[in-house]
Amino acid sequence: MIHQSWDESAARRSRIRGCLLGGAIGDALGNPIEFSSLQGIRAAYGETGVTGLVPDESGTAGRITDDTQMTLFTAEGLIRAHARASVKGIGGAEIAVVRQAYLRWLDTQNYPEPPPPRTADDVRRTGWLRTHPWLYARRAPGNACLSGLHEGHVPAGDHPLHGAPGPVNSGSKGCGTVMRSAPFGLTGLPARECFELAARCAQITHGHPTGYLAAGALAALVAHLLEGDSLEGAALRTLELLRTYPRHEETTTALRRAIDLASDGGPTAEKAESLGGGWIAEEALAIGVYAALAHTSPKASLLLSVNHSGDSDSTGSICGNLLGVHHGDLRLPPSWLAQVEGRGTIAELADDFAFAFHPSAEPHDDTVFPRDRYPLN
Repeated sequence: MIHQSWDESAARRSRIRGCLLGGAIGDALGNPIEFSSLQGIRAAYGETGVTGLVPDESGTAGRITDDTQMTLFTAEGLIRAHARASVKGIGGAEIAVVRQAYLRWLDTQNYPEPPPPRTADDVRRTGWLRTHPWLYARRAPGNACLSGLHEGHVPAGDHPLHGAPGPVNSGSKGCGTVMRSAPFGLTGLPARECFELAARCAQITHGHPTGYLAAGALAALVAHLLEGDSLEGAALRTLELLRTYPRHEETTTALRRAIDLASDGGPTAEKAESLGGGWIAEEALAIGVYAALAHTSPKASLLLSVNHSGDSDSTGSICGNLLGVHHGDLRLPPSWLAQVEGRGTIAELADDFAFAFHPSAEPHDDTVFPRDRYPLN
């Protein structure tokens, strides 16, 4: 195992925290206005739209949605797959283990609190993340995510991404693929490997090529940013990677438009809306990337990413993932972060992820990985 220097490890830990916490901030910003038109947002909050976290229909500000929920379970599944491979010396089970994590997320949509194991050897209802009661909330989950998990499909880890529709929800390219896929880019694997693992895991629930390629694109963007690339550089390198896969055209066109639009004068909500509503994968990716590129201020970018007619929580979450991994957690707006639901759990999960995939080389670092949180089964 290659260990990082202390400085490098600390920087990666900050970027990983930033990615998960930034996504949660963007998700919480967009949650109350997800189904509102731009006209309606401006009528309710003023000409500039929302300028911070506002209460949702329950009267609570800072609540996250299924976007953050699924992102956290993606991260948990990857940690458990990595721990399993490290201890047992058996790799190649990542997709199956991530799917088990998504089934734990499915419990959060079907039960009001953590359900007990069904049998003494129930391997699904195990682990630390599922024990947090605040996750048990149904916040407009995507239909394809729900129905796809009932299909029981586990894509082969070595199956080529040849552009054919997958067997589950083969016509669906909803943004439920891309909004959950940032953690694949945090593993430290080469960008292409992050891309392909994210794309195959997206096929668990969505079969349309654009749906799974857009998921891979977000993972690749995050992988480049984790290594210190610029936002524009990461986007351009991801474009080049995308073009090597069949049926890439919808995703590359959307991403190219986002890059060009960000360099074309002052950012506006109308420009963001010209990229679509964000309900489908390539549009959500494009709006998130456009907003991240269009401003130098994380706060301004996050607000741009949600003030539009469309899937504001998903586009906000994607933008927050990108900004967080680029800048690290210390550049996130602290007053917003303080209000985000579950922020302590999210930060702990991020630190566990960093410990698992990017251990420090410092000889005095005697931190013990909390293996009891992440069972090997």
